[in-house]
Amino acid sequence: MNIPRIKTIQPLPESRLLVTFVNGVQKLYDCREIMQLDRFQLLKNEVFFKLVAVDPGGYGVSWNDKMDLSEYELWTNGKAYA
Repeated sequence: MNIPRIKTIQPLPESRLLVTFVNGVQKLYDCREIMQLDRFQLLKNEVFFKLVAVDPGGYGVSWNDKMDLSEYELWTNGKAYA
């Protein structure tokens, strides 16, 4: 499967991310489920959550060097956004 790279990322209320891919498709990714994992506990802090940025090349998004999500995760588990 050829997963498109990420063009932009926008943090939204209720711990969601609006992901725009280079092919124009937009998906809504709900981070509440991953926030249950120890590694993603910092995302519960709203200020930190809003620091999300697209990684160079568009192959994922990250908050810091240890907390990131791949384009595959966002594409596969994101919901279509109209």
